[in-house]
Amino acid sequence: MGGVRELAASFVAPGPCGVAVRDRLKHLTPQDEGVLRAVGAHQGALASRDLKVRCAGGLEHGADSWAVRKRELTALSSSRIAGAITKATHDQWALARRCQAAHIRNLAAGIRTLRHRLSLPLGAPGTKRAAGGYRSKGEWFRKSRRLASLEARHTAAVGDWRAGRVRVVRGGRRLLNTRHHLTEAGLTEGEWRGRWEAGRWFLAADGESGKRFGNETIRVTPDGEVSIKLPVPLAHLANTRHGRYILTARIAFAHRGAEWADRIIANRAVAYRIHFDTERGRWYLMASWQRSAVQAIPLAAACARGVIGVDTNADHFAAYRLDRHGNPVGGPHRFFYDLSGTTTHRDAQIRHALTRLINWAVRVGVGAIGIEDLDFTAEKTREKHGRRRRFRQLICGMPTGKLKARLVSMAAEHGLSVVAVDPAYTSLWGAQHWQKPLTTPRRKMSRHDAAGIAIGRRALGHPVRRRTAPPPHDRSDRVGHRTAQAGPGDRGCEGTRPPATDRPSGGPLPCGKRKRGTSASNTVRDAPSTQQRVQDPLTHTG
Repeated sequence: MGGVRELAASFVAPGPCGVAVRDRLKHLTPQDEGVLRAVGAHQGALASRDLKVRCAGGLEHGADSWAVRKRELTALSSSRIAGAITKATHDQWALARRCQAAHIRNLAAGIRTLRHRLSLPLGAPGTKRAAGGYRSKGEWFRKSRRLASLEARHTAAVGDWRAGRVRVVRGGRRLLNTRHHLTEAGLTEGEWRGRWEAGRWFLAADGESGKRFGNETIRVTPDGEVSIKLPVPLAHLANTRHGRYILTARIAFAHRGAEWADRIIANRAVAYRIHFDTERGRWYLMASWQRSAVQAIPLAAACARGVIGVDTNADHFAAYRLDRHGNPVGGPHRFFYDLSGTTTHRDAQIRHALTRLINWAVRVGVGAIGIEDLDFTAEKTREKHGRRRRFRQLICGMPTGKLKARLVSMAAEHGLSVVAVDPAYTSLWGAQHWQKPLTTPRRKMSRHDAAGIAIGRRALGHPVRRRTAPPPHDRSDRVGHRTAQAGPGDRGCEGTRPPATDRPSGGPLPCGKRKRGTSASNTVRDAPSTQQRVQDPLTHTG
């Protein structure tokens, strides 16, 4: 075990810091839809113009330039709408910078791998941690060409990073590229144009604490009435006072509706966003707000009632329940999902699998769910895995980031904690120490089920191994209990049986039952007796 890396400490994942709920805007009149389209197109054009100015500023952006941009937008909309647009622009530019930095790291990792493999002789064997040389001269030549291509792309990306240049497409780059492949996408030019315009609309407003119902731009009353503050050029479309337009649709949030109502009645900030689903032809209103930061409970308190260890796989969660001592309880559980199809379908599959997992955790009474702190950022490079295309597709298809975020938010609603553990060696050690001992004719243990036990034990702070090292003196338990499941002060089914010293010699057990009859000494061979001989020392004469 000299090559085993140091494991990171387990920790309780912090709870969600925000809430978002959605409801459909039903029974909108043609006039309502016309107003929403006009407002979205007008504010979307302002957002596109502001994003162009922000990207042109690059690293020279400051408070003065931001104030100038906001004043220009205020004249064409309102102060609150201008603030929402500039804030969204800053968030989009910052996201593009983070993606640019990740792209540079990915290119650098590929370059390092290619340089290492090209420096080795042809056919040189690889090691467990580094790949070997290429198989033929043709492959070596093609990889040398790819190295030159990656170096050129890396140089250009670093130049953009230092200059502060980012490339952002409002509406989505994927949708933009679909314009050149309408036949493959099954869209007409009109359908694509509708999606493109809807994707570039801007119908959002940030919440304001202290204002009426928590928002002045998009206001929703407790009875579900939705009204919009129109920008100055569209003020003639208002149907009520103060340049506002009231929609005929009423909303009622079925999920967290009581929490939302408490916030707007207290005039606390609630942000709203209106968007149009072009595939279904439906309008939706999304409400979001922030929660106060909640201090994460200690790890020992989270695991006091046991834990469920979850191993994440490409098509299912392998879960196993463990008590607080690290002992497996019951059998393995598997929660399957299908990550094929559209993004909406994959998201629904993950949500349904997590719902079943959390319901089982609540039913058995555990207090925490242990999961691996997975991050495949450095594992997705094409050069690292070479011809293992299916494996690269496998790890790229696992939604690790979305999975962690959804699990934390859904578990918090049921009072469950999420413990993140180091994923190193969980599958290897779980199969080595737990798969075979727990396999029975009626219980089939897979490598993933054993990994769930390893994850749960690591979340509890126990070693993955079933037993500790042998005692140093001899084969007895002179220096303490050998098993790692129970603590030194716990005496239950894991402890040793206390000796029965409170009964007479040869008498029945305290429960009133006799295990077996006693026999006479082995030296008396002619007449075995079932009666124990009692000798009186006073009458014994030798």
